Amino acid sequence: MVLLIDFDNDETRLQDSKAGIPQDLSDRVLILGSRSNPEALKQAGLGSYEIIGSALAQDCRHETNAIWEHELLRHNTGELDRLREHIRPILFPQN
Repeated sequence: MVLLIDFDNDETRLQDSKAGIPQDLSDRVLILGSRSNPEALKQAGLGSYEIIGSALAQDCRHETNAIWEHELLRHNTGELDRLREHIRPILFPQN
């Protein structure tokens, strides 16, 4: 499961969110989101939500960090590593 949340510039939001997930499910839940709110991504000139989502998926597919390194998204690094390890092979299998 992937949870998309607003971090609202709260440094403890990830830990607080993870604390609410039952221990037996924690390895199957990924928490991603904008450092502040999704509107800030659009205001930063990253495009529409569709364009942003497509760029994030392309970074995942190609194992790049072009958009994930943006200041509003780079805090997702730990969860992104887990996403790439567990989900990438399912969504983007190597032929």
